[in-house]
Amino acid sequence: MDLFSHSWTALRAAVAGLPDEDYAKPSGCAGWLVRDLVCHLVIDAQDVLITLVTPADAEPTVDAVTYWKTGDRPPTGDDPLDALIVRLAAAYEDPRLLAFHLDDVGSAAGRAAGLADPGARVSTQGEVLTAGDYLTAYVLEWTLHHLDLIAHLPEVPGPPAEALAHSRAALERIAGAAFPASFTDTDALLVGTGRRAPTRAEEGALGGLGARLPLVLG
Repeated sequence: MDLFSHSWTALRAAVAGLPDEDYAKPSGCAGWLVRDLVCHLVIDAQDVLITLVTPADAEPTVDAVTYWKTGDRPPTGDDPLDALIVRLAAAYEDPRLLAFHLDDVGSAAGRAAGLADPGARVSTQGEVLTAGDYLTAYVLEWTLHHLDLIAHLPEVPGPPAEALAHSRAALERIAGAAFPASFTDTDALLVGTGRRAPTRAEEGALGGLGARLPLVLG
């Protein structure tokens, strides 16, 4: 629960510090500018709020790791939902309005997470899991999108080290194998999710795991 708050606060602070011109720069998400990514974070924050007030009586069907479904085709930005995000982001026109909306909804999501009972069962996307597992799963979401945010903005602070380490461990559990020790946490996340191609040396170090990458999370 604390790591959810820490990683989410760091991501929102990074967005809050962006000058207006950075919103028109590319992000690490294919087909999305920074403004599109920030708009997606607004939707994410809404999802957190909705899920935390959607109780479930059934036994959990997933946990913080199995919550994630994997594919092998990285997004191109052409998906209808991705295209909708682009149109929504453009409708804000003034980047400050988008930043305000993220701060407003994002702060509420953070407060709701802090008040949530970790053992309470919630429902989302047809699955049931504890609120604690749901919020733990979102640490990976925040960390990956924080890396997307700074992909072309090297002066912007990156994710907290503990969020990177946690997210690497989560991705390794999803993959069912550990990344080579020579990979930094950031490299493991970027290469593991297809956000960048491995170098020749990294391909050799990955061995058999490389054939199972990228892990496209959804």
